[in-house]
Formats: sequence, C-alpha cells, structure tokens
Amino acid sequence: MQDHVIDMPLRSVAVVLGTRPEIIKLANVIRVLGSAARVIHTGQHYDFGLSASFLDSFGIGEPSRFLGIGGKTRAQQIGQAVNALSGVFEESPPAVLVVQGDTNTTMAGALAANALEIPLVHVEAGLRSHDRRMPEEHNRVVTDHLGDLLCAPTELNRHNLLSEGIDSSRVLVTGNTVVEAVQQLMPAPAQRAALLGGYGLGPGEFVLSTFHRPENVDDADRFSTIVKQLSSLPYAVVLPLHPRSRDRAARFGLDRDLEAIKVIDPIGYRDFLGLSAESAFLVSDSGGIQEEASIYKRPVVVVRRSTERPEVLGTFARLVEPDHIGATVSSWLADLAGIHHELSELPSPYGDGSASDRIVGALEELVEGG
Repeated sequence: MQDHVIDMPLRSVAVVLGTRPEIIKLANVIRVLGSAARVIHTGQHYDFGLSASFLDSFGIGEPSRFLGIGGKTRAQQIGQAVNALSGVFEESPPAVLVVQGDTNTTMAGALAANALEIPLVHVEAGLRSHDRRMPEEHNRVVTDHLGDLLCAPTELNRHNLLSEGIDSSRVLVTGNTVVEAVQQLMPAPAQRAALLGGYGLGPGEFVLSTFHRPENVDDADRFSTIVKQLSSLPYAVVLPLHPRSRDRAARFGLDRDLEAIKVIDPIGYRDFLGLSAESAFLVSDSGGIQEEASIYKRPVVVVRRSTERPEVLGTFARLVEPDHIGATVSSWLADLAGIHHELSELPSPYGDGSASDRIVGALEELVEGG
C-alpha cells in the first residue's frame, strides 16, 4: 500500500458516511484526500460512540457534521438525510461528493448530489446480488446510475455496470479499499496472542460468528435455526451480538440456546480482525467479512439467500441456508489445516491495497475535467 497524502486542488470533497462499514471502507480515501476531505456523518448507525471508536481507529477524528438520522425507518432515514445534506451543500457546495456501498446513507448522498448537480463518486460500485428483496440492492443500483465516477472493485463489478447500459467512461476498476483497512489495522501476532488470552481462546480452536441482517435476525425460524446450528458445532463459538440482535433473540425465546455460545458485546474493528485471523473459520451474514476473509485467509460460511460478492464463492466462502451450517462445517473438518494452507496461497480478488490512491487520482481527473 502506498503511503502518501495527495494535496487536492479542490475547495472541498464531501465524504458522506453513516455506518461503521462505510468508515472502514472510506477511511483511507479520507486520509489520502487530506485537508480536502469534509466528512459528514448521517448517524445511520445511531450509536455514535461505536462509530466514533471506528473513526478514532483510523485517525480520522470527528466529522464536520453529524445529522442524527438513526433509529428511523428506511424511508425516513433517506428522506431526512437528503433534506439535511441538501441544506449543508446549499450553504457550502463541495466540488464533488463521495459515497460508498449500499446503505441508506449512500442512497441519500446520491440523491442529494443529483438534485444539486454535484459530481458523484461511488466507491464500491457494481456489486449485485440480483435479489430485489434486499433494500441494499436498490440503494446500490440507484447510486450507480446516478454516479459520475463508479469505482468498481473487480472486473466482475465493471461487467455488471456495463451490462446495465452504463457508459464505460464512467467506470474504473480500482480494487477494494477493504484491503488497505485490513492491512493497516490487523494486530501483530503478539497482540493477537494477548487478545486470545483475554478471551480464554486458543489459536484455530474457535469459530467467530456475526449476524445482523434482517433476513436472519428478524425471522424467528431462521434465527432459531442459526443459533441451534452454531451451538452444535464441535468448536467454541464466539458471537459478538449487537443489542438489537440480542433483543430479537430474547423475543424469540433463544436465550437458553445462546448459553452454549460465548456471546460477547460488539468489539472494535482491530480486535475483530485479530480474532478473525486466529479463528478456525467464520460463520456470518456480513458482506464485509466475505471480503476480509480473502485477506486474512480464513474460510467463511455465509448464511444468506444471495450474495453480491460472488468473487469469493467456492474459495474463501460458501453460501448456505441456516440448516446447512453444520453440514458445511463437517465437510471442512477432515482437513481444515489443508484448507487453511490452500487459502493462504490464493490472492484476494479485491486488489493490492492501492485502491484509495486510484480512487483519489480518478476523482482529481473528474473535477479537473468538469
């Protein structure tokens, strides 16, 4: 990863984010932008303390504005964020607006940029699950079609965009900024050993799991099946569980089943990476973990109906329904060490850790050309 800051000849670059994954993916873009970056936090993840810890981890500091749209419905979040962002940008128009991914914040930023005729850059463009039941799919599709510069992590993402009639001049394959985030924040081996000791864990002797998607935690049958499958695995299972998911578990009567699992409070990104790298494997519905696993070389069982990250399927990831978690794990157990070795030899499909430099370079060209 290159380590320099580009002095942008711009009056400002508005970087709009609102969730912890967006902070992770945009942190190095903000660092490379340097003083040109103006960070606006919508508050979509309304626990600002958790978001602040992520900002601090990357040395970003406090955002210039915090809009406080958390704890509302999707429609309310998008509508209120568009209105608030429009007011901010009418007072002080940026030269360009940057959004990332597929959140309600992403959609709101894209709509505000379009309404005010501000050039729009979409980081992590072109991902497609082809599952219209997912709100994220609508967010990413709309943002891509409104964007002026679409930063596609992979060639497959670029193909998705071109197949929808988007002009190739708007698309650039950059790699994914998650590579830089993992490289920057992965704890050293000694730190990982201390982390494991704090949780009473041994290297390669536990499973790390996360679940947060409504398709899983808001569905009593799916969530119950997931918990039962996790509790039956022949490994200790560590499950950082968000308060909202804890509430759902209690409401669905899953507290007793969770007693067989080491349930912990959500942890910081650096510690999560450290546990991930030392785990036997992961079980999750997270999109980001599918990417990260290809960097720290661990297999992951992806419990979802579909994925927008097919680049890792069949290598680092297996896509399964909840009742197939145990069977998938069983197929790995005969030679888990061999699987780890095989994955260690595979390059990540998400690039070489230079995505942020490519994105900011292309952003400069967009503004200068405009």
